[in-house]
Order: sequence, then structure tokens, then C-alpha cells
Amino acid sequence: MILHMDMDAFFASVEQRDNPHLRGKPIVVGGASGRGVVSTASYEARKLGIHSAMPMFQALRRCPDLIVVPPDKKKYKNISLFIMELLKQYTPCVEPVSIDEAFLDVSGCTRLSGSPEAIAVSIQNRMVKQTGLTCSLGVAPMKFLAKIASDMNKPNGITVIHKHETRSFIHNLAIHKVPGVGKNAMEKMKLLGIETLGDVRRFKTQLLVKKFGKFGLRLSELSRGIDSSRVEVQEEKKSISSESTLDMDITDAESIKKELLKHAEIVGRDLRRHHFFAATVFIKLKFSDFSQVTRQVKVNPPTCASSVIYDMAVVLAKNFNITKPIRLIGLGGSGLTKEKPYSQLDLFQSTVPPTEKWEKVDKTVDAITKKFGHGIVTKASLNKCP
Repeated sequence: MILHMDMDAFFASVEQRDNPHLRGKPIVVGGASGRGVVSTASYEARKLGIHSAMPMFQALRRCPDLIVVPPDKKKYKNISLFIMELLKQYTPCVEPVSIDEAFLDVSGCTRLSGSPEAIAVSIQNRMVKQTGLTCSLGVAPMKFLAKIASDMNKPNGITVIHKHETRSFIHNLAIHKVPGVGKNAMEKMKLLGIETLGDVRRFKTQLLVKKFGKFGLRLSELSRGIDSSRVEVQEEKKSISSESTLDMDITDAESIKKELLKHAEIVGRDLRRHHFFAATVFIKLKFSDFSQVTRQVKVNPPTCASSVIYDMAVVLAKNFNITKPIRLIGLGGSGLTKEKPYSQLDLFQSTVPPTEKWEKVDKTVDAITKKFGHGIVTKASLNKCP
């Protein structure tokens, strides 16, 4: 059996825990400006139709008395680390999915910790006692069912799907609840008359692949109770990134470059802090109509130099045909390695390669920043930002 643990309204619950005046009131965590979006809504706010990813101006329109709390990312991250360590006390097979949810494979743990249901109850009780927060858990023989189950009895609920119940559960499961089924897929589902996951079994796998691509194969397997995905223990980060929603939409190249430079500084600093080198640089742009695009490029050798990351990002941005105003810009590095990349020197080159020079400069700036605080040393062009 597999467990899926999902914290209840995580960011908002943390703020209500730490500030008694916020308890029982509709609050959201997110950007306070009109350009911001809701990161997490308390259950009091959800009753008013407010949800995560909703533009803040819409949330405030629904509830003029809504309390907006700015996010404290460092606090949430520290609590998340504590929660993941708590889960690892039940099984070493813990797969964090995000800052507030994780899968647990409890196979072979029953002699020490009891039945899967007993483990779920114990996690809930210890979560409240040790963090003051609640969580919901799904228990099922398949990973995708465990995730669905954890959302069925929120907040502070436990839903168990036993092996002998899976066939019936899958047959009656509303298709929109299947992870990966978005708006576009739902439109195609309606045309095919698919309302439940069980309805998918009426169609041949070839047709589903033709209609939905690779996801069609997964739909076919899930409808037959086949889920080959396993709980994967990942010790290292896959990527490091930074993004922000802009106060005003932008279209000009100089404004885009300044935003990319700001994020390159953050990403480079985080890479160096974790002793990583990135083999790929990627950028994300979200436009005023909420559509978004991403691009990536390989870096050889892998780097942690902010200037190199920035240069690669600028090249990527130039490849975009930007015809719409941009509301969000993101930048990151992936393909992370902790091994020092080797540089091939030119036969007549007697100096240190430019990439290594910039890495040394960045590390010097990091040391100054650590001692005297952020903002002591910044790029001149960033100082000119309004």
C-alpha cells in the first residue's frame, strides 16, 4: 500500500497557527499588489470561492474583507523539511512531490509501524502534536489512487481504498479527478462520451493514443488498474529556479534583460550555495493572457556563474517571437551535478577560462554578502531598476 500525505492549506495554516488573530478568518497567502496571485487560501476563504492561482484582484472582489498575508518562504521551507523528516521515521521510501505533499511506500513496514491505516492515523496525530498543523492522507495499492484519495476527505481526513475495492472505485471515478486530465483533454472526453475512468475501457488503446498522445496510453492502463509508477526516493535537487510576477506587463528588450539578470543572480547564488553546477539553462515567460512558453539550452561546461547563466538566458529570450505583453518571467538551471566541470583549454591559452573567472568573482561576492548582507554588492544595471 502507498500513502499520499497532503498538508491542509499549508501556507495559510502556518500563518493562522502563528497568528491567533488570523484564525477562523478568510485569509490568503500571496502577493498583495493587484498583480499578485493567490498562493494558498484558508478554508474560510475557499468557502467563498477563492482558490490558489486566482489573481489577487479577483479574490479581493469576491471578499473585500479578505486578509492578504505576504509569503514567508524560508519559514515554510524549514517546516517542510521537518515534516519530511517526520515521514522518514515511518519508511525510508519517501518521495516529496512539493513543499507540502509526499508519497510513502510502506511495504515491509507493517511489523514495526502497524497497518497502512494505522500509519496514516499516527502521522496525523504526530503532525498536529509536533507542528500544530493538520494533513490529509490517501491510502491505496496504487500511487495515482493514493493521491486522489488524499483529496477526498479534507481537511484532516484519511481515505483508504483497499485492493478489493480498486476495480469498482476506478469504474466510478469521475474522469476530471484523474491527475493529468486538463481542460483540453476534458473537451475531447466529452466528445467521446467519457465521464468516468471506467468509460475509458470502451476504447482501444490505439485510439486513445491517437486522441491524447502518450497520455492516452496511461489512461488506458489506469482504467484497467495498471499503474507502473513507483515511489522514487530522490536525494538531490533536479533544478534550481527563480521567477516572479511583474508589477506591470513588459514588452521591451531592456526590461526583459533586467528581470533575467535579477533571476540569474538568485539562481547562480543558490547553485553555489548548494555546490551545484547546471548543465542546462531554461527560461519561462507567461503572457498577459496567461499563456506561457519555455525554452532551454545546454551549457558546456556546466556552470554556477551568474553571468554565464544570464548570457544564456538572453540568447533564449531573443529566440522568442514576443508579440504579447509579459506578466511573469522565470529562469533556472537543471541537469545539476556536484562534480567540478572540466574546461578544454586552447592550445595557446595561458589564462583561466572566462567561466571560471566569473565563478571566482561570484564566490567573492557571495562571501561579502554573507558577511555584510544582501544588497551590499549588486550589478550596476540592477541599481538602475525603478
